[in-house]
Amino acid sequence: MKIGILTNFYPPTERGGAELVAQRIADELSVRGHKVSVLTTQPFTGPRSFRPRLVEDHLERIFRFFPFNLYHVSNAHQYLFFLRIFWHWIDLFGPFPKSLIERFLNQEEFDVVLTHNLKGLGVSAARTIQRAGIRHIHTIHDVQLSVPSGILLFGKEQGMLNSGWIRGLYEKAMRHAIGSPNLVISPSHFLADFYRARGFFSNTDVRIMPNPAPKSTDRILRSAQALSGPLRFLFVGQLESHKGIHVLLQAAAAMTVPIQLHFVGEGTHTQEIIARSKEDPQIFSHGFLPLEHIRRLMSQCDAVILPSLCYENSPTVLYESFQIGAPVIASRIGGIPELVKHEENGLLVEPGSVEALVSAMNQFVNRREEFWQKGPSIRKAAEVFSLKKYVDVLEGLLKEEK
Repeated sequence: MKIGILTNFYPPTERGGAELVAQRIADELSVRGHKVSVLTTQPFTGPRSFRPRLVEDHLERIFRFFPFNLYHVSNAHQYLFFLRIFWHWIDLFGPFPKSLIERFLNQEEFDVVLTHNLKGLGVSAARTIQRAGIRHIHTIHDVQLSVPSGILLFGKEQGMLNSGWIRGLYEKAMRHAIGSPNLVISPSHFLADFYRARGFFSNTDVRIMPNPAPKSTDRILRSAQALSGPLRFLFVGQLESHKGIHVLLQAAAAMTVPIQLHFVGEGTHTQEIIARSKEDPQIFSHGFLPLEHIRRLMSQCDAVILPSLCYENSPTVLYESFQIGAPVIASRIGGIPELVKHEENGLLVEPGSVEALVSAMNQFVNRREEFWQKGPSIRKAAEVFSLKKYVDVLEGLLKEEK
């Protein structure tokens, strides 16, 4: 089967978990004999970058281009608000990406196209696929079809941009742009219900399919016995305020027992975390690390911490943690409680509460051995999220759609 995958980011260009999920699916489909081509974006590198160019032909064929706009989607934080509004208008209504994607679809002659996050590539690509008569399966990863930034903060749900006429107009335009895919896949019940309540996908079947965990190529296993020394906690993700890193730093400072707090990732607060690590011996900054190195850190930590202040969908780090057998301390928000079961594979805390986070971290003082002994059962339960099982179901849906 000839399968197209359209996504705004694709490794090695990474911003979040959506592009990692897209890559895992593309790789597995390719290994199974499907002919997979990926169309994604790149920053502007000159006039040639306006046209899709084949940059890699290994498992899947990867085409990259710069969609004609004011800037690349990865640089949005560098621009003023009114310029970002104009950028969104071009992304939604600009004719250039639509005509380019139409030519790409005609050139490749796909049997089916799978789309992931499209902001920055052009959300209107969805209707272009549908007008071409190609079967279209769209996976939703966050709230960006409803909230331009893709970030809905806890406690800010009724803010001006989140509840007023501006959001209403934006959603109306996005509902038109995304159209009616043949099938929508949602990794969480939370996100599916969120979009249904906002009037999206009213004529489309929506299936709940938790994201696939990475295919493990190593034999890193977490011991069933606690390591000695200070408590070790690990944060993996974007170093951004909406991820709760400042709540985590405050909680770490309030701990009265020796701990180590490890940060893996990059973002606008990278330099702050580096500076903190130089001043505070209990804070460690690792920057961006490949997955195998992250897995090693996970295998040696007492818990992974995800103190998000935003409505998360189905964070990739949860699957990676459970695959190792590491428990997670996470905010009770969005789709997180669908994966983190309180007292089973981790602890849930109120988002934004330093006190609740400190209390959860302190539970590892007296229950450290207990949580380490949960490792094998956490790993066993995570087998349901295997990439093989996910793509088995996906292939069934592809055949179902024929």
